[in-house]
Amino acid sequence: MKIKSEKTVKVSKGKILEGVVVSDKMKDTCSVAVERYVKLPKYGKYVTRTKKYLADDKGNTKKIGDKVTIQECSPISKRKSFKVIN
Repeated sequence: MKIKSEKTVKVSKGKILEGVVVSDKMKDTCSVAVERYVKLPKYGKYVTRTKKYLADDKGNTKKIGDKVTIQECSPISKRKSFKVIN
């Protein structure tokens, strides 16, 4: 009787966002701008909203202009609660 080896799948908890690196001047941290489209309730027009998140980037591997994926994690510092996963 053969026992099948089960693959362990890492379950991601928290938000996963995609954005562009806009600053990499901090140590082990980069600033990521995430854009989203929002419909204005009064006029029905779609507009772009941008929010910047600080993300943990060990070794400063990402540079300005790189497209990255960030994942929510437990707070690393006062403003940093995301980590770069791609």
